[in-house]
Amino acid sequence: MNEQEKIVLRQQAILAAAKAENRDLNADERAEFDQLQERLILLKASEDLDGTGNPGENGEDDETIRQSGVPGESVSRLVQRGIADERRRAAEITALCRDFHIEPDQYIQDGKTIEEVRTAVLDHLKRNGAPVPLRVISDEGDKFRERASDALMMRSGQEVKEPAEGARQLMGMSLRDLAVECLAREGENISSLVRMDRSELYYLVCRQFYNPTSSFPAILDSTIRKSIVHVYNHVPTTFEFFTTKGSLSDFKETADHEYILGGLGDFELVPENGEIKADKLRTEKLPGRKLNTYAKQFSMTRQAFINDDIGFLTEVPGQYAMKAKKTIDKQVYLLLFNNKVVFDGKPLFCADHNNLMATPSEPTQTSIQDIILQMQSQKDPFGDAIYITPRTIIVPVGYEFKLAVIFNSSQVPGSNYNDYNPMRNYPLNVVQSPMLNAFAKDDACPWFMAADPSSVRGIQVDYLNGQEMPMIRRMETPGTLGFVWDVYTDWGITVRDFRGLAMNPGVPLKAEVKTVKGEED
Repeated sequence: MNEQEKIVLRQQAILAAAKAENRDLNADERAEFDQLQERLILLKASEDLDGTGNPGENGEDDETIRQSGVPGESVSRLVQRGIADERRRAAEITALCRDFHIEPDQYIQDGKTIEEVRTAVLDHLKRNGAPVPLRVISDEGDKFRERASDALMMRSGQEVKEPAEGARQLMGMSLRDLAVECLAREGENISSLVRMDRSELYYLVCRQFYNPTSSFPAILDSTIRKSIVHVYNHVPTTFEFFTTKGSLSDFKETADHEYILGGLGDFELVPENGEIKADKLRTEKLPGRKLNTYAKQFSMTRQAFINDDIGFLTEVPGQYAMKAKKTIDKQVYLLLFNNKVVFDGKPLFCADHNNLMATPSEPTQTSIQDIILQMQSQKDPFGDAIYITPRTIIVPVGYEFKLAVIFNSSQVPGSNYNDYNPMRNYPLNVVQSPMLNAFAKDDACPWFMAADPSSVRGIQVDYLNGQEMPMIRRMETPGTLGFVWDVYTDWGITVRDFRGLAMNPGVPLKAEVKTVKGEED
């Protein structure tokens, strides 16, 4: 076994050890592999020069041997290039064989090219009929876009829990720097890009804005989406605490195919040899549900790009995400406050629905007990008694501390005899909404009781295929000097059952504001 064969065997041993542990070469292994490869290239270079496998006729040292046919190129440069080529060949062959569960060692040892290995793999698959596995991997362009997007988020002050590797190193890049980097990666001459001013660079990225493979607009899209998700999840709305969430697959109204089955008779005693009486099922049509689309359009102007307005990418889209969720919140509370007509042609809260308190009052121990008892006296659409569990009291801002006393005092507030307080620790969730204050102004402000959705539904908010988060779409708008996006979402709000809600008309809110005046000199 000559020296070249020994070197090849040792290299194969190094690769096999790393493969057995399903890892890349560590630093020591990589250094040894490169040293072996350098020695191997020098040996081959010596063979090529004198055709004997020995050093040159004049006894030149390996470091001074010149590559035949390439004047001026030293062996050291030949070695560096050879090492890089061999490492790339081994890595590509290993990756290709791993995809198809084929051992790569023999191909590497035999000096096969990647094309020869690819042909051998195809022949192997033809013979064995093995399926071709499909793997989706992220290329370097995808990784760069992810790093850049996270960097923009962090630079604007947004929290990124697990930023992509290398994102922090890009936080110092301006929009101009980012555009130059993206365009250079896509083949533009970097020297020309660096000399361009921001205005010239802006027009260049605009030409690529509608190219789906361009990195710069893709980074903007990703940053905007992340901002929308972050802000939407932190919007302080309250409708979620007493509504249910639903999903619809299209925009057609569901009224034609949703029914509730009931009205069954009680089970009756059957005497021996007696006849079992037939029962007749009854159905009640459920309220129709329907989705609508809500949208706004916004743009990143030329001035924002030139001014390096990073905040635009997070603040403006985030504001639209916040507005979308607050719009749902407002629509739900308007439905309650305005007492709109519902599916049966009657107001949501009325005497026929047995969910409107006759005596307007602020929330007190007595008025809360009354609304709970009235809600629990409801009957289903077929006239049978049902079990309803009141769970949430919905009030305007201003009653929080009074309710804290009502639900936490051991005695009845204001009682001369220190009577036991039956409302103490009563399982009601308190939801306050400034929406009700804004709607009422100086007039009477109603408050509400909502049932646990597991006992009876009240209001349901539906989304298209359950997609709650607003979505964005890049748009081409003639005459607009800037990058343009549509932000849109689909939802529908429906009263599923009036029995899950009750209202007290309330009284005007009292604003007790005390002003402390300083002593006059």
